[in-house]
Amino acid sequence: MSNPALDQILLGDCLAILPTLPRASVDVVFADPPYNLQLSQELWRPNLTLVDAVDEDWDQFENFTAYDAFTRAWLGAVREVMKPTATIWVSGTYHNIFRVGAIMQDLGFWLLNTVTWFKPNAMPNFRGTRLKNDVEFIIWAKRDEDGRYTFDHHHMKQFNDGKQLGSVWKIQVCNGPERLRDENGGKLHPTQKPEELLQRVILASTRPGDVILDPFVGSGTTAAVARRLHRHWIGIEQNEVYVRAARERVAGVQPLKPAHPLIAAGGRKPPRVPFRSLIERGYLKPGQVLYLGESDRSAVILDNGRLHADGVTGSIHTLACRLKNVPSCNGWMLWHYVDERTGERRAIDHLRGLVRQAGASED
Repeated sequence: MSNPALDQILLGDCLAILPTLPRASVDVVFADPPYNLQLSQELWRPNLTLVDAVDEDWDQFENFTAYDAFTRAWLGAVREVMKPTATIWVSGTYHNIFRVGAIMQDLGFWLLNTVTWFKPNAMPNFRGTRLKNDVEFIIWAKRDEDGRYTFDHHHMKQFNDGKQLGSVWKIQVCNGPERLRDENGGKLHPTQKPEELLQRVILASTRPGDVILDPFVGSGTTAAVARRLHRHWIGIEQNEVYVRAARERVAGVQPLKPAHPLIAAGGRKPPRVPFRSLIERGYLKPGQVLYLGESDRSAVILDNGRLHADGVTGSIHTLACRLKNVPSCNGWMLWHYVDERTGERRAIDHLRGLVRQAGASED
């Protein structure tokens, strides 16, 4: 690659380094910028131990005007190095995410989703003065309204039991061996993101070999996950202690083998499964009754793999449309069979998944 910054973690201010990077050279940006938490006093637990909060200088701004100017500057600089097909993910909390989103729209970014990261092990509100703050938000946007972009819809189903992934992600706060520690055993970086979060971001919006930029790389999570998933990375960080730790962390990452499902499956649609194959493999049988969701409406499976109900015969899709009086629908999700083991109804899409798994084993 001609870009000397590729696969590097650069020490310095992103506002100074970003203009030195080649224009239109980055496929995806993940940014975890300062949140401007504006903490005015120390936080204590009920047992009188001090909370390890975010109180570093890099998160301190004189006022909202200063924070907005900083946000506009780094977003504008990032936009210059993004390819026309690039997307950007920006994380934040209620303290800053709404200001960031407005500035992104002002600069021409086109918002695609806002992911809500639900943290089941989040720190409680010890004073009981407000609701427990157990979510963060991640704005996903493309560079321009008309730009094409990468989204691996099928690959993301692995994070939701084979179903379409939504915009609420339940992921634990970074802890355990993954959390980098300082010489005293404390958190090296106060806002270190969990690797699972970056794994989803990277798998959703990149292909192997793509370039990922993190202008606030901190402890190096983005770079570490990018290396593991066979992506290139550029990280920028102004804290020398963080840079040393991040470089060491990334150097110890072993890239996954090309045959690993997280690598090999990316970008490929799952094989087509005809409804009749469920009958041929014995998962369903002619004469069996299927139910339309949780309703009492039902249909009978015919020998030819079609369904019959109310004097009408059709495929799982066309018959569902007729019965629901809608122009189109997904019969795999609408028709349910009764699980003999539990007595509960399950979508026939579950059986389609079993057929695919069996086919993969046979291959």
